[in-house]
Amino acid sequence: MSLLFDFFDSLRSFLNAGGIVLWIILFVSFCLWCLIIERLLFFKFEYPTLKEKWVNQWNKRSDKSSQYALTIRKAIISEAKITMSRFLAIIKMLIGLCPLFGLLGTVTGMIHVFDVMTVTGTGNARAMASGISQATITTMAGMVVAISGLFFNKLIEQWVDNETHLLTDLLKYH
Repeated sequence: MSLLFDFFDSLRSFLNAGGIVLWIILFVSFCLWCLIIERLLFFKFEYPTLKEKWVNQWNKRSDKSSQYALTIRKAIISEAKITMSRFLAIIKMLIGLCPLFGLLGTVTGMIHVFDVMTVTGTGNARAMASGISQATITTMAGMVVAISGLFFNKLIEQWVDNETHLLTDLLKYH
C-alpha cells in the first residue's frame, strides 16, 4: 500500500512540476484515451452485430439490381461508415491540441525563467531550473500523448476503411 502512495505522490509531484498546463494535458489525454478505448471496444463487441444486421437487411431484399436498390446499398454503406467513424474528428482534434498545450507550457515555463532572471539576475541557475523544467516537461507530455494518439487514430481509420471495403463486397449488387 505504501508503494501505491509513493507512486501517486510522485505522479502529483510530476504534474505540479509541469504547472497548470500539464494538468490540462492530463485532462485532454484522459478524454482522448476514453474515446480511443470506446472505438476499440465498439469494433470488438458492437460492430459485428451491426455488420450482420446490415448484411441481413441487404440480403432480405429481392431487388438487388435496380437503381433504387443501388441507392439503398449506398445508404447502408454510408450509415456503416458514419457509425464506424464516430468520434474520429474529436480524437483528431484532441491529438492536435496536445502539442499546442505542450507549447503553451513551454512558453509559460520560459516566462517563469525570465521572471526569475529579472528578480535574481542571470547567474542563479537553481532559481531558473523550475521554469526550464516546467517548459520541457509540458513539451514532452504533449508530444508523447499526441504521438501515441496518432498511432491509435491511424489504426482506427484503417479499420474503418477495411471494414467499409469488406461491407461493400458483402453487399453484392447485381
